[in-house]
Amino acid sequence: MNRRDALRHLIAGTGAMAAGGRTIPRPGPRARRGDGRLHARIRTPNQAAAPGLQPLGLGGARDGLFYVPAGYRREKAAPLALLLHGAGQEAAELITPMKTLADDTGLVLLAPDSRDVTWDVIHGDYGADIRFIDLALTWAFERVRTDPARVSLAGFSDGASYALSIGRINGDLFRRIAAFSPGFVAAGEPAGHPRIFITHGTQDRILPIDGASRRIVPALKAQGYEVEYHEFTGPHAVNLPLLKVAAAWLAAR
Repeated sequence: MNRRDALRHLIAGTGAMAAGGRTIPRPGPRARRGDGRLHARIRTPNQAAAPGLQPLGLGGARDGLFYVPAGYRREKAAPLALLLHGAGQEAAELITPMKTLADDTGLVLLAPDSRDVTWDVIHGDYGADIRFIDLALTWAFERVRTDPARVSLAGFSDGASYALSIGRINGDLFRRIAAFSPGFVAAGEPAGHPRIFITHGTQDRILPIDGASRRIVPALKAQGYEVEYHEFTGPHAVNLPLLKVAAAWLAAR
């Protein structure tokens, strides 16, 4: 089964998915151990975060980054976006192009590294990455005053697929999800009803649009989700003009 065939198994609990150029068998629902639920919740900060970029200091060699925009004031609750990188990448992939946009919109950015080369559900189960994201969110909520109505999730490629997957499962925490060039949505019990923003390049050869977003978007809409969808002429990439639109959308009240 090649990557395009694997992507036919969208919003399903069985089949196979491809990552990093190889096809990885995926167990059915009975084999799944983790449910993808996150338990971190917003709290009153007990530490003060200084504006700027800093490492999380939570994960050793694969850790993550935290960015507090220049205009952040502790007395005012800020929007926060959790950023999920693509396969084989790390936190800087999304946080670097979004820092200026964060200063413009007031978004606090939290970008953990996946525990392995990509996110755990690609290998068939929710586990280590869910635990680390929980830890990172708790760490962030202890440092910035966060607006509960503006906690969001964004990702690129495998990170976009993971954002859609855990975003649906944790829609009572994440009010908005931005997915840049996703390939699939993994099964899971949905909670809440987050709004969704999806972009995809029409010349994408890594996750071809016909087998990915052009199937994902109608399926999500059929499930009752509000989806804003943008196609652009280009390859497998984050489109920077659309990233600017997405950042404003993520920070909106």
